[in-house]
Amino acid sequence: MDAEVERDVTAIDPDLLQLSEVSPLALKQNPEIAQGLYSQWLTLPETSRLVKSLIEDAKTGAPLNVPGSSNSTNAAAGTSLPSMFPAGSAPPLSPRSTSGSPRAVRRGAGTGVSSFGSPLKLVSEPVREVIPQFYFQNGRPPPKELKEQCLSRIDHLFFAHMDGLQIHEFKSITRDICKLPSFFSSALFRKIDVDRTGVVTRDAFVDYWVNGNMMTRDIATQIFIILKQPDRKYLTQEDFKPVLRELLATHPGLEFLQGTPEFQERYAETVIYRIFYYVNRSGNGQLTLRELKRGNLIAAMQHADEEEDINKVLRYFSYEHFYVIYCKFWELDTDHDFLIDKENLIRYGNHALTYRIVDRIFSQIPRKFTSMVEGKMGYEDFVYFMLSEEDKSSEPSLEYWFKCIDLDGNGILTPNEMQFFYEEQLHRMECMAQEPVLFEDILCQMIDMIAPENESYFTLRDLKGNKLSGNVFNILFNLNKFMAFETRDPFLIRQEREEPTLTEWDRFAHREYIRLSMEEDAEDASNGSGDVWDESLEAPF
Repeated sequence: MDAEVERDVTAIDPDLLQLSEVSPLALKQNPEIAQGLYSQWLTLPETSRLVKSLIEDAKTGAPLNVPGSSNSTNAAAGTSLPSMFPAGSAPPLSPRSTSGSPRAVRRGAGTGVSSFGSPLKLVSEPVREVIPQFYFQNGRPPPKELKEQCLSRIDHLFFAHMDGLQIHEFKSITRDICKLPSFFSSALFRKIDVDRTGVVTRDAFVDYWVNGNMMTRDIATQIFIILKQPDRKYLTQEDFKPVLRELLATHPGLEFLQGTPEFQERYAETVIYRIFYYVNRSGNGQLTLRELKRGNLIAAMQHADEEEDINKVLRYFSYEHFYVIYCKFWELDTDHDFLIDKENLIRYGNHALTYRIVDRIFSQIPRKFTSMVEGKMGYEDFVYFMLSEEDKSSEPSLEYWFKCIDLDGNGILTPNEMQFFYEEQLHRMECMAQEPVLFEDILCQMIDMIAPENESYFTLRDLKGNKLSGNVFNILFNLNKFMAFETRDPFLIRQEREEPTLTEWDRFAHREYIRLSMEEDAEDASNGSGDVWDESLEAPF
């Protein structure tokens, strides 16, 4: 019976083997049927000749032709192998599916280039996606149109100066072409004029600004490159001095300082100290490009260049803010040697600070002194202290005082450490006949105020995430501000709500400037110099 089945299978017409019409369920249940039919087809002599012919055609690169006639219904008649494909045509390739067939993806991913040189290799080659360059070590080259526009403006400004521009003529280039603050003119000029010829030609400027890809960099990177020394990757305080000198020489709001060079120097120093206090977050005196981009210094510089009244530039450049800082220092420095000791500092704010916190400051725990004199604080050290004391809402201030209270330096403030500083506050309240507040009650109040992650200690992260954190330090070592917080003047609260953009430092500096200017006017009046009050001295708020 097996032999009879085999003969019947042999006699099956290949044209009738339409396997695609067989039920998938039937093939799944009887896979041997499909396997048997395929094996039988491979044993036919015509199949062997066809396969050999196709292989030879593939080797020679000839078109693939399949002999046979699609009109024939009798496989036994004729000499050619009956085929399911039309005569004289190759089986068509499956079209690329946009639906993302998993089978098509797997097949395409594993297909390499044919070693037989078949035309099919053009279809099977993987598509190479060209990724455009996204990193340029020396800056991204400017687009053609932008470059042409810039060159046109440069030619216009240099047209009447074929021999080049001198330093006093360079401000238009700085402002109009480079879009930098005008007081960067001298620094940019000297950066290009490396040979110190006193002249910058059109070609030298184009080579530096256009061909050097400076024009496509962001303004923070441009300023960083202009200011920094060639062999460094950071800015120092010295790098800002040329810019501040030009600001003092050209800004209309600082013209009144022209006749007092010593105060010009102090103003420039104070601005630089304030910049490094807020922007140089690492505190190492080396201001990086990342720090410059994260800070608000660039916006403040642009504001200072646009605003004629320098006192309206509250960030860094306000002369009134400098005046308050310098006068406070001068009041404490009784011998005027430009150094302050512990006894001088304890008088700050009408003896507001405790001896214990002053001892911590002079132990240089929060910051190393730059005075280089044992037991003495210099002007730069005082600027850091005063900014920290009068604006405890800022991150530099919170870090400054956190280091003071953290006696063991383990990064947390424990109740024992806070009680150590509060004990002196408690004693002072008793001496002033104030009702003392026990530390246990104060601790509960501070925990409710800060809501730390762990109520058994405070971390710097807890303090930075709360707007009332500065009050914690006032409670521990500043009696005047502690009492002011307890009484809470409604007028000050309303003022803060009306001017939410002003910082604690802005409000303090405004009040102090008015007080100091009134005292100065009163002193002038007592000497017969005129009016007691001049409204022009009032801060612009």
